[in-house]
Amino acid sequence: MNVSLLPPGPHAEADSLAMRVARLEHAVARLPDPNHLTLLVFSGELDRLMAAFTVASGAAASGMEVDMFFTFWGSAALKRGGPQARGKTLVERMFGWLLPGGVARLPLSRLDFAGVGRVLMAREMKRKGIADLRGLIDGAIESGVRVHVCEMTLDMMGIRREELLDYPGLSVCGVASFIEMAASGNHTLFI
Repeated sequence: MNVSLLPPGPHAEADSLAMRVARLEHAVARLPDPNHLTLLVFSGELDRLMAAFTVASGAAASGMEVDMFFTFWGSAALKRGGPQARGKTLVERMFGWLLPGGVARLPLSRLDFAGVGRVLMAREMKRKGIADLRGLIDGAIESGVRVHVCEMTLDMMGIRREELLDYPGLSVCGVASFIEMAASGNHTLFI
């Protein structure tokens, strides 16, 4: 047995302290950032998207870093109007025909009444000086809100990158990227 009967020297105490400090620094580096907000946007309905962009812009304006991850119907809501991209399968073309193209054609989650509710809401918002969805998206761009779109959803629905709204820095990524975004922050909202 090779056991030293001498008391540990000053170097052993310093090594122990250095190891404890290194462990603490590693633990602190893994703490969520209280100034980071992640929104998982699942809905493609006008009023819910307006709420998502309002919250995102408000958080960014208050100094938070904001990431929005769009998946399923939320991803489809980011389609711009116009013709579909070429080279799609029949099912992909059907998704393109059935999903609204452009933010002006998105339905309300309630009281849409085949578009009448949307028109009434737009009129009231204009009358009261409330930004429409396009204005909220522009505000998010100005506030530095980052937008990410689910790659699997785009693939499944046959939506091509070139069919999405113009949004500076928009990224197409997978769920692992969303998990990393959400884990790095202290707040995650589902809309």
